[in-house]
Amino acid sequence: MSNQIWIMTSAFDQLTLDQTITKAGEAGVQGLDVCVFRKDGTRDDFVATHMDYGNFGPEQAKSILDKFNAAKLRLSIGAFDNLIGGDPEQKVKNQNHLLQLIRMAHLLGGDENGVMVGTFVGYNHDLGIQENGFEKNLEEYQRIFKPIVDYAEGLGVTVLYENCPMEGWRSSGYSSTFNNLTGVLAARKIMYELIPSKAHGEIYDPSHDVWQHTDPVEVIRNTDMSRLKRIHVKSTRNIPDPFWGNMYPMQRIKPEWAEKAGIPFSTNEWDRHHYEATLPGFGLGDHMDWRAFVKVLKEKGFSGPFEIENEAKLSKQTGNMAAIMQGCKAAVQNLAPLLYPLGEAGYGYPVDEIMPLKDLGRKDIPVMTMEALR
Repeated sequence: MSNQIWIMTSAFDQLTLDQTITKAGEAGVQGLDVCVFRKDGTRDDFVATHMDYGNFGPEQAKSILDKFNAAKLRLSIGAFDNLIGGDPEQKVKNQNHLLQLIRMAHLLGGDENGVMVGTFVGYNHDLGIQENGFEKNLEEYQRIFKPIVDYAEGLGVTVLYENCPMEGWRSSGYSSTFNNLTGVLAARKIMYELIPSKAHGEIYDPSHDVWQHTDPVEVIRNTDMSRLKRIHVKSTRNIPDPFWGNMYPMQRIKPEWAEKAGIPFSTNEWDRHHYEATLPGFGLGDHMDWRAFVKVLKEKGFSGPFEIENEAKLSKQTGNMAAIMQGCKAAVQNLAPLLYPLGEAGYGYPVDEIMPLKDLGRKDIPVMTMEALR
């Protein structure tokens, strides 16, 4: 089976799900990773809510399956927030929201339909500032996620962690920009030992390792491929900096100091590291060898989808829908000769391999909460 190309729907936050499905057809992709963020959440960057999680049952699930089958698209769902740290009230809301998404995925067919649930883990800085803080975060992860993963496993659903460090997720007055436990492969390896269940795995985004000067090819060579379910298509153009270096984040200092010294400084939470978000094949080149990356994935037997996560400065960040679509289409065309055989119509996904989502007639189950789960 050929790898499919999907789009993460955060690129279309200003559109409805129906409009986004239409855009997916225009881009020539085979699936959507549907963002279902909390409407009352604290994030305001690259988020979208394309399903009504507050009113979701078997009827809504059947409608979604019919809608996606009519468009010949596959799907997953997800929301990406801090589940082990930050404001205590928001943390519990994020945990309960993940449980809601697991229920939704189950009603949509779960693993039998390839409907998985994407999430972050987050980071607890109250623990992190202590000695052995990273180890304590892993223990906190185990405490919180063990019942969540067990719940997902019981419903036939796989939870997937994305590896963004969320480098802008706290005030730039702090020195550290590591805000998501799954941001390094070492943590992910340990997490699977702490919770051995097969009901959790990962979405790997190579762009986050590129700006950390880590080779994504080597990350894949050391990844447990049974855990790798999705690849995010996003890249990075690194920008050398002689003042702060490229290992540690740029710090916030008094503007008058920076002006007198003639140096750049952090002006907001996301202005910390020296890179520009890009899409392969669109505008500026990037600092990643996509051919080598896809080659090692094929050698290791990766069969999952490549999901375009459009956060590119020249595309999504313009706010211009035409530019957003140009970026998505360019990424599809850039990947096509790496993924697909050459045919009379050029390089393209084999149409006969598109399998419809199955209507499994799942019966309703109650909404679960962390309080009830424990």
